Amino acid sequence: MNKLFYRKIIASSLAMIMFFSLFAGINKAGAETALDVNASGAILVDADTGMILYEKNSDTALGIASMTKMMTEYLLLEAVKEGKVKWNQEYLVSPEISKMSHDDSLSNVYLRVESKYKVEDLYAAMAIESANAATMAIAEIVGGSEAKFVEMMNKKAAELGLEKYKFVNSTGLNNRDILKHLPEVVGDPDEENIMSARDVANLASHLIHDFPEVLKTSSIPEKIFAKGTEDEFVMDNWNWMLEGYEELASDYPNYQQFVYDGLDGLKTGSTPFAGYNFTGTAIRDGQRYISVVMNTSSQSERFRETRKVLDYAFNNFKKEEILPKQYQVKGKKTLPVIKGKEDQVKVYTKEAVNLVVKNGEKDNFKTTLTLDKKKVNNQGELTAPIKKGQKVGILTLQPKEAGNLGFLTKEGQITVDVIAAEDVDKANWFVLMMRGIGGFFGDLWGGISSTVKGWF
Repeated sequence: MNKLFYRKIIASSLAMIMFFSLFAGINKAGAETALDVNASGAILVDADTGMILYEKNSDTALGIASMTKMMTEYLLLEAVKEGKVKWNQEYLVSPEISKMSHDDSLSNVYLRVESKYKVEDLYAAMAIESANAATMAIAEIVGGSEAKFVEMMNKKAAELGLEKYKFVNSTGLNNRDILKHLPEVVGDPDEENIMSARDVANLASHLIHDFPEVLKTSSIPEKIFAKGTEDEFVMDNWNWMLEGYEELASDYPNYQQFVYDGLDGLKTGSTPFAGYNFTGTAIRDGQRYISVVMNTSSQSERFRETRKVLDYAFNNFKKEEILPKQYQVKGKKTLPVIKGKEDQVKVYTKEAVNLVVKNGEKDNFKTTLTLDKKKVNNQGELTAPIKKGQKVGILTLQPKEAGNLGFLTKEGQITVDVIAAEDVDKANWFVLMMRGIGGFFGDLWGGISSTVKGWF
C-alpha cells in the first residue's frame, strides 16, 4: 500500500473519532445540569417565591463591598414613600463629603463644597456609578448622620429577616478609606460590611418587590451627572451585563461579551477584602431570577459566573402549573357540616399553584391539607352558616424527595387557600330539633340493640 492510501485511512479514522467525540460531547452537554460556580459564595432564587434553586456556601458571611448600597437604596426609597424625604429635596455638601468625592481612588462623582444637589441625582449617582460620597450624603439625608443611618441599616436588616450580616457604613468601603476624609467611623478602623449570599439575595428580593422602580435606575447603562456644569460627569454603570451597552460597544468593547438578555440589575461591589461581587437579576417571558456571586477573582469573572448561574436557571427550570384552580384533595373533597341545611360542603383550592420547577420534576410534590382550627371543631366539622369562598384551611405543597433547597426565609413555603365551593345555610330550629330527636332515638335504639345482642 502506498503512503497516500495510509494517509486516507488515518484521515478517515481521525474524522470518525472527532465525529463520535463531538456527538458524545453534545449528548453530555445536553444531559448535564450540574453547576459549579467559581465564587466563595453563591445563590440562585426564583424571584416570585424566594425558592432556592442553587446554593454554594450561601450561609457564610462574606464581604459585600458596594452591594451594601442595596440597603441604602431600600432605606431611601422607603423614606421617600413615607414622605420623609422628597426627590427634589436638596443636600448642601460639607467640606468632608466634598473632599471624599474628589478621592479618585474611590468610585465617585464630584460634589462641590457648599453646593446643593437634589436627592434624585445623588440616588442615580449611587445606583449607577456606585458613587461613595453621594451615598454618604444620602445616609445623612435619611438618617441625620452616618452613624444613625448605620443603626437604621442593621435594624432594617433584622426586620427583613436577614440573619448573618453586619453593617458598619452606608457604602461598603473599608472603614480606613472613610477615615481618610471623615474623623470617625462606626466599628473598627479596618472593618467592612458582611452578609451571607442568602441574606444578600433576600435583601435584593425585598428591594425589587417593595420598590420595583429601583430596576428603572439600575438598568441605566449610562447617565450624565451635573449636566451643563463644570463638574459634568458621564456615569458608566459598573454592571457590564446590561443590554444598553451593546450601543456603546465601540467605546467599551469589553462590555459586549458580557451583555445578557433580560438582565436589568442589580448591584456590583468590590474591595480587596470582599473580592468581586455581583447581585444580578434577569427576566424572560415573565420569569425573574435573582443570582448572587461573592468573592470572585476579577471584574470579568463575576459576570462570567453570573451568566453561568442565570443560564442554569433559564435552561433547566420553567414555571409549571402544579395544581389547577379548584383542585380537590383526594379523600377531602367535602367536609362535614353541623347545624346546616346540608350535612357537608364541597371544598377546593382558591387558585392555581404555579411554581418554577426543574425540567421533568413537575410531579415531584405532595400535598397536606391543614384545616383552620377556628373554623372546625374537634371532629373536623364546620359549623353553618358557610359562605361560598369562605377560607376553611390551607394546602401546603412539599417535594416528595429530599434535596429541596428550601426558601430564602425559614418561614417560606408553598401554600394555597382552601375555600368552600358553595353556600350552606343554617338549618332552622325545627329541623335542628327533629335531628336532635332523631339522634336521641337513634342512640337509644342502638343501645337497646347492643344490649339484646349481648343476651345471646
